[in-house]
This record gives sequence, C-alpha cells and structure tokens, in this order.
Amino acid sequence: MKRLLFFVYGAVCYLLFLATFLYAIGFVGDLLVPKALDGPPVGPFWLSLAIDALLLTLFAVQHSVMARPWFKQRWTRIVPPALERSTFVLFASLALGLLMWQWRPLGGEVWSVTNPAGRAILLALFGCGWGLVLLATFLINHFDLFGLRQVWLYLRGKEYSRLRFATPGPYRLVRHPLYLGFLLAFWATPRMSVTHLVFAAVTTAYILVAIQFEERDLVNELGPAYADYRRRVPMILPLGGRRDEAAAEPVPARR
Repeated sequence: MKRLLFFVYGAVCYLLFLATFLYAIGFVGDLLVPKALDGPPVGPFWLSLAIDALLLTLFAVQHSVMARPWFKQRWTRIVPPALERSTFVLFASLALGLLMWQWRPLGGEVWSVTNPAGRAILLALFGCGWGLVLLATFLINHFDLFGLRQVWLYLRGKEYSRLRFATPGPYRLVRHPLYLGFLLAFWATPRMSVTHLVFAAVTTAYILVAIQFEERDLVNELGPAYADYRRRVPMILPLGGRRDEAAAEPVPARR
C-alpha cells in the first residue's frame, strides 16, 4: 500500500507539473490562457514591479536551494528519498503557479514587429525554444528528471540506480540546451513589452547564475570528466569551444 501511495503521489506531482508547464507556454506567449504575461497595467508601476520581482525571486530561490546537494541530504531525512524529486517538482510547480497567478503586467512597449515574415520567424523561434526544452528533458531521461522513474522503481521494489550521464544530440553542441530553449522562448516575441522585458531579463540573469551553481555541483560529483566536458563544449550558445567525439562518451550519472 505504501509503495502504491508513493507512486500515486509522484504521478500527481508530475501531472501538476505538466499542467503548469503547458499553461506557462500560453502565459509567456499570450496563447489561449485567461491571464498572460502581458496585459493592461495593474496598480502603480513600482508596486507592480516589486511584486513581480518578489515572485521571480521566490521561484529562483526555491529552484536553487532545493536542487543543491546539501539541501537534498538534509531534506531526505524528512522526505523519503523515493519522493525527493517528486516533492521538488511539486514545490517548483506551486512556485510557478503562484508567479503566473499573481503576476502584475507593467504595460509599455520596447519593440513591435509588424512585418509578417518577421513575426513568423519570431513565433517559430518561440515554438522551437519550448520544443528544445522538452527534447532536452527526454534526452537525459524525462521521467527521472521529474520523479516518475523513482516512484515507479519503488513501486516495483527495486533500488534506484543513477543514470549514466551522456551528451546526446544538442548536448554535444552546448552544455545546457534546456536553458537555451528557455532563453529562445522568453526572448523570441513579436511584441516586447516592458513587462516581458523584465521577465526575460530577470530569468536570463537567474539562468546564468544557476548554471554556475549547477556546474560547480557537477564538477564536485563527476570530477575531471565534467571539467573536461565543460572545457570543450560551450555553455549555452553553440559558438567556440573544441568539440570532438570524446564529448559524446558517457560519464557517471548526474542529477
């Protein structure tokens, strides 16, 4: 019974993530959702800006703190290890849901592309960005990343085994294709409002900072193997770096 409850918990957390993720696509792109990133200003500018900054900070802190090894080590004294990833996904979905629920549009316009071809290109990049995010998760095992593999193994009475980390597809070109996808999705828009600019700029800054923490953890966990991968393959943009077949060789697992 306990194993089944753990699996149901993990499945519910995953479904909540999926619903939040799909809503986020519409939220950022102003597509088929009741409340989007842009809209008429709500309240005084500086108050709305402060609320938006607080919401983004809350999301960033939740992601950064709960992903650190020192936190996981302490957290799994309270939460069963099989549920650790699902619980992270739950809190991340709640933080993102709160952000989208309480977001305050600021108004203003930075640019607006009216040329049909230009708009089509930007919308295509927007779609490609979200597509790259999903592709990147499946290349490194989507279900392990979002906790379903952990609860499935627990349901079957099997020990969790770490996945071997490899560099398939876009991971041979950049170390963080998932983050590249988010950047494309956040910046590729035919109409860049002040609201959208604040969102894109702050999330970009967070991504660049988060990568430093993540890669420090990976170097500590994987040692020279990841350090060499980091030396040869660019971080986000597929420019520069020395890529060769060794970058595709599997190294020990990462989370």
